[in-house]
Amino acid sequence: MPREIKFPVALAMIQPEPCPGTYLNTGMGIDEIITLAKKEVEMLKLYGFDGYIIQNRNDAPIKQIANPETIAYMTKLAIELKRDFPDMIQGILINWDGIASLAVADAADSDFVRIEHTYTGCEVGYAGLMNAQCVEVLELKKRLGSKMPIYADVQEIHYEQLCGKSVVDNAWDTVMNAFADGLFLGGKNHEESIELIKNVRKKLGANIPIMLSGGATGDNISEILKYYDGVSVGTWVKNGNMRNPIDPDKAKIFIDAIKNSKREIYD
Repeated sequence: MPREIKFPVALAMIQPEPCPGTYLNTGMGIDEIITLAKKEVEMLKLYGFDGYIIQNRNDAPIKQIANPETIAYMTKLAIELKRDFPDMIQGILINWDGIASLAVADAADSDFVRIEHTYTGCEVGYAGLMNAQCVEVLELKKRLGSKMPIYADVQEIHYEQLCGKSVVDNAWDTVMNAFADGLFLGGKNHEESIELIKNVRKKLGANIPIMLSGGATGDNISEILKYYDGVSVGTWVKNGNMRNPIDPDKAKIFIDAIKNSKREIYD
């Protein structure tokens, strides 16, 4: 059963080494991949992160639908991380495949699923068209009797949107018509991200949890948490490249900034 997430939360993206069978894998087996991932999560726990999101970004290039071996390997990884770090929040993001992500998360007893491309709408990128999966995801959730929360990105900024809707209207659609439990939202820069959530809150109100999808740094996190319910940080703590390992010094700076912002709120 997924735990109730108590906001605000600070999550980090965990990108395991390329899995067996993927283009970038050079022979590393899944057990070694899991060992390296555990070291990253251990560091996140040490510095005070609330949890992490597993994303198989290093399996690139990827299509929207995950391969069977990817689902199997990511399930094994998620189960072992959950077993070793039971007090940390665990999110799952497999390929751009919400169906696969839900299957892995339910099997591993994770805490939520992040669906980045795409829960609603239609996008085009280097791997071609990606179509909404909200219907299929909810059908699977119903069949499994799953209580797994679905957190959906609203119009991911790195792909071309074909739906023609504004971010605000798409956020409303994602919650009201596609029944997402929460959202990931972000703009091309810090200022745009703040402006977006102000407008989305006017449309949706304060009850739906909204996480910043990207762009958080040690310098802007204090302001971000005035508007967002949490953050998912990746690039900044990985020195500008999501495929890098997490930099311990950057991780500490980030969490220290969050602690200081909380003190300001409560003082």
